[in-house]
Amino acid sequence: MKELRYHLTLTLMGEEKCFGPGPMQLLRGVERSGSLHQSASALGMSYSKAWNMIQALERQWGTPLMERHTGGRQGGGSKLTSAGQQILAAYEAMLAEVSACTETAFAAHFGEEFWNRFRG
Repeated sequence: MKELRYHLTLTLMGEEKCFGPGPMQLLRGVERSGSLHQSASALGMSYSKAWNMIQALERQWGTPLMERHTGGRQGGGSKLTSAGQQILAAYEAMLAEVSACTETAFAAHFGEEFWNRFRG
């Protein structure tokens, strides 16, 4: 084996999945672009799938995560609500901490000392 890696996925669960990597990327994209449509497109996701994801998340959290502005002369757009920003920030902070702990645990259990057991 040339290289051993791990893959970590952090999913928050309520009565059903209520946040994870997909929603994080989608909301970050909305924050950057000001558009759910653009964010979905950048992720290779249909607008309807993105819209359904947001609606499901909002039901789970019991609060709007985005403010939506319909089109017209000024154009439409979306932006995160305060709750959306807080949930996104808390998830990303937890993900960073869990990732750091996992990296430490991985090195402790599968680092050089581990591999030396299998070498001559």
